[in-house]
Amino acid sequence: IRSTGEYLANHQVKYLTVYGFSTENWNRPPGELEVLFHLFTEILNKEAPELNRRGVKIRHLGRLDGLPPDMQMALNRAVELTSDNTSMTLSFAVNYGGRQEILDAVGQLVKEVSLSKAVRLIVDEEATLPEIDEKSFSHYLYTDGIPDIDLLIRTGGELRLSNFLIWQTAYSEYYFTPVLW
Repeated sequence: IRSTGEYLANHQVKYLTVYGFSTENWNRPPGELEVLFHLFTEILNKEAPELNRRGVKIRHLGRLDGLPPDMQMALNRAVELTSDNTSMTLSFAVNYGGRQEILDAVGQLVKEVSLSKAVRLIVDEEATLPEIDEKSFSHYLYTDGIPDIDLLIRTGGELRLSNFLIWQTAYSEYYFTPVLW
């Protein structure tokens, strides 16, 4: 990932998202999950200071709940450490599922609309409900503030998206390669 990130940064690519762990991956054997989480936490703790030095902003896409506490802490530390950086945004999709992202966004939207209705009934009968269109809905997604994807590269020979950024890839170009990452 490091060499790919460096190459992209040198070619003025501002956003890179890596699919690290899908919500569907919870079906893997517990021992395999433990190794994956430990490896990701170790790499993140090691690489975050260097990424920060290079001006890379780290983002987490997905749900923190369910992840081991040390991994949650590593993600939170890396995001906080790099929050003001602007040279590139590196997003890690961990405990991420595209369908879950859309459901979470709809849940947030329903809460906001319910609150708006309550305010309207209690305080201000003239208050309006929020308008919903593609642009406003995108603000509820994990990727808020990140542009839609231009190019999605799928490695490993699979010819499917695997529930990855399904809203954000609606108009993307796709490249599938048999080479493993």
